[in-house]
Amino acid sequence: MLTAQQLADAERHDLTDLVDSERYPLDRPDDPVLLSAIATARKDLDREGCAVLRGFLRQDRLAQMREECHELAQKSFYNSREVNAYFTADDPELPEQDPRRLFMTRTSGFVTRDMITADRIMQRMYVSPGMKSLVARCLGEDKVYEYADPYAGLVLNVLPDGTQQPWHYDTNEFIVTMMTQAPEEGGSFEYCPDIRTPQEENYEGVGAVIRGETREGVRRLDLQPGDLQLFKGRFSLHRVTRVEGDTPRLTAIFAYSKTPGVVGRLERTRQLYGRVSELHIQAEQDRAERADGLLD
Repeated sequence: MLTAQQLADAERHDLTDLVDSERYPLDRPDDPVLLSAIATARKDLDREGCAVLRGFLRQDRLAQMREECHELAQKSFYNSREVNAYFTADDPELPEQDPRRLFMTRTSGFVTRDMITADRIMQRMYVSPGMKSLVARCLGEDKVYEYADPYAGLVLNVLPDGTQQPWHYDTNEFIVTMMTQAPEEGGSFEYCPDIRTPQEENYEGVGAVIRGETREGVRRLDLQPGDLQLFKGRFSLHRVTRVEGDTPRLTAIFAYSKTPGVVGRLERTRQLYGRVSELHIQAEQDRAERADGLLD
């Protein structure tokens, strides 16, 4: 039977029963081992826009989390549609080679936070102050916040045989993920660090990558189940290549923000999760133009 310690608790800093505390002593924030891991992550994020904390989850907990994700995956919403890297509609007035007119097939599945109960490992990790403190320190921020979005704050991404996530950007400046199961073939994470900036979309360079005309600047990351990945996906074009085989790629996505109250865009939410809430509708009505001026 579950105890209080085994449920998601927004006041519980100690994750030693889940995380490899010898490599990542989250309960000892000033431990030299943890400070070294944070310093390395910050350097990697500054240089590449990406950092990986290898073997973050304890092996016994990884096996448990994989089982939980298998069960959750049965609830996944699958959607297949043609999208561009910006999740915007086609504009016939633009040149055909413009990346805003380059549409790719996106077929993947998601299980949203409202379906992930408080006893699940991924939910326990997501709400923990220890986890949020680690993420903030790696990013050089004073604090990070959970999404206010009832769906997108914490999701399980399910990629079975034949599915993929084509080239795209993230709405938030950074994302935290953990693959819990690797596929038999494919499912590689590829990205182009800082291919755009708040001042320049770099449509020519982005289009060349999407059309497969160049691999210059494209990185491929060797992720293993249990690794914690921090990624600045707002400015770095990225994708997950086509998955092949009977074993699906399962990834927990922990969405935090530098500011409280973040709610996903209405149309993007509908595309990804197949439904929206009143909160999404109201947020869209109240939303101001993005401060950085970039397309979503």
